[in-house]
Amino acid sequence: MDLAGKTVVVTGAGRGFGRALALHAGRKGARLFLSARTVAAALKTAEEVAADSGARADAFACDLADPATVRAFAEGVAARTDRVDVLVNNGARYLAGPDLWDADDEAITDTVASGATGTLLAVKHFLPLLRTSGGADVVNLVSSAAEPRDHRSQAHPAFYAAKAAQAGFADILSHRLRPEGIRVISLYPPDFTDGDPLHPAWDEASRTAKDPLTAQSVLDCVLFALGQPRDCFIRSFHFEQL
Repeated sequence: MDLAGKTVVVTGAGRGFGRALALHAGRKGARLFLSARTVAAALKTAEEVAADSGARADAFACDLADPATVRAFAEGVAARTDRVDVLVNNGARYLAGPDLWDADDEAITDTVASGATGTLLAVKHFLPLLRTSGGADVVNLVSSAAEPRDHRSQAHPAFYAAKAAQAGFADILSHRLRPEGIRVISLYPPDFTDGDPLHPAWDEASRTAKDPLTAQSVLDCVLFALGQPRDCFIRSFHFEQL
């Protein structure tokens, strides 16, 4: 899909899938606004984007568990552009440990706030810019942990709770924004390997049915959904698990 002229916002862009998406969007001509918990992490990806494709990418610090930084991120983007065409809600804290006592109260609160509240606030504060796009998309990286009776992950119950809340928000958001022509696309992948999008071996030829899901495959789904005509609303992608 060609993203030339599109303005794309990516949270959690300092590493993993957010970084991979930023690099690919840059190659496809997007104007990027990237956030991570620290501005140094976001700036590192922005510099990689510039070196890789020459695309323009601005970096911001945004802790999704802190409402003030979410507002500041949106305000910073609004000061530099009059619209957002694609908002990618990728950032969220992962918390390991199947027992409730595997994490302290602060880590539990931070996990739920970053994954659930952070997504809600990001959409809220970017919505004015999405509405000026004339054809915007909101992409949510949820998790198979949000699917009913999915018990495969060893994530902490707080992570399950955060992703379930994010999924519920995405569902009602899709229904309520559709009349405005804003699509809400949610992905429910199991654990997947990040890979390195700059590595020559990170391609389709290296993937088989026996391998774990890769970030590239998840990214391919995002690009496919974004590339559909505006009368096509793909609400979600669910993945078969080994």
